[in-house]
Amino acid sequence: MRQPLPPLTKAATRTVSVPARRSPARARHAAVPGGRRAGRRLYVIDGVRLVAALMVAVHHYAGTRRMDRPGNAVWDRPVSEIMPTVFRFASYGWIGVEIFFVISGFVICMSCWGRTPRQFFVSRVIRLYPAYWFAIAFTTAVLIAVPGVWERLRLREILLNLTMLQSGSAVPNVDGVYWTLWSELRFYLLFLVVVAMGLTYRRVVVFCCVWGAAAMLAPVSHFRLFELVANPEGAWYFIAGLALYLMHRFGQDLLLWGILALAWLMGQMELGERIDEVEHVSGWRGSVVIFTVFLLFMVAVALGYTDRIRWKWLVTAGALTYPLYLLHYVAGTTLISRLRDTMDPRLLVAVVIAGFCLLSWLVHRCVERPVSRLLKSGLDTSFARLRNARAE
Repeated sequence: MRQPLPPLTKAATRTVSVPARRSPARARHAAVPGGRRAGRRLYVIDGVRLVAALMVAVHHYAGTRRMDRPGNAVWDRPVSEIMPTVFRFASYGWIGVEIFFVISGFVICMSCWGRTPRQFFVSRVIRLYPAYWFAIAFTTAVLIAVPGVWERLRLREILLNLTMLQSGSAVPNVDGVYWTLWSELRFYLLFLVVVAMGLTYRRVVVFCCVWGAAAMLAPVSHFRLFELVANPEGAWYFIAGLALYLMHRFGQDLLLWGILALAWLMGQMELGERIDEVEHVSGWRGSVVIFTVFLLFMVAVALGYTDRIRWKWLVTAGALTYPLYLLHYVAGTTLISRLRDTMDPRLLVAVVIAGFCLLSWLVHRCVERPVSRLLKSGLDTSFARLRNARAE
């Protein structure tokens, strides 16, 4: 069950034998199934990720239900009164999370193709943890320096957050946005099984079908562990991403379109449930339109219609996304609460977002890169020792 954000206080490529049917756009770029295009970087996806992160940030600053309450600790009055037009658009920004999940399914399948379970594990650790550890330390420091906007967790809870497994122990998140990481981790654990078997078209399709069936059955099973593993709230978004990557690598076919259509049908239902249970500020129709446009755009990406977009700055944009997502919410709203009377609120939101984009770039260059190298070296050494120990 998706948990709402915490309340504010008042004060090398493997070849497969599956025949691939290619669209005209794909035929211009590849001569063999799973061949040359599969290894190319998709610059557009980096840009989409940043757009999704910006959507979420604007939503948290100017589009949530809690920001629209009278006397809220951030703006002090309903944000819909302060900047009604911004609120109207920002109220749909939460869909950026669902966009993240779809892209995650696509990118994980792409990056893991031909890799071993060890390589998959190491790649996820060095990608997720360095910026996450910095975000916990930074957010905690902000809460200590500027109290009265958000409740600060106890030290034991903050320390457990460093594992990224706090949701499994029913411990609150240092920052409410971390709830998505728990969903991501469960996806990685499930997909690790397929990686261990060796990724092929057939195995990924079977995985999508089996996981989709489990996600549909989990809510009516009333079996908590089954629901936890099946992850019905996020499963179909990840499945959509997997199907889209298979389209990208092997070409479209009716089966993949069927999986994608089912993911859309299940997704639109989940969007409505999220609006009813958590968001309460946006409409189902508008949410479905945004989600549908995004999926259609991803189909265009998968089929090669955006391959000519190779702007180098998009790589940097993609690198900002994860730190920006982790850092912006609690620290950003705390900063807004202190500066809300100093400038136009719309300008303030823009300045805060720009500031966190700059901070995210610094985190990427000064934290993620060096710490990732150290972690990779250490983990590679550890796995080599483990291998040697088994041989003795």
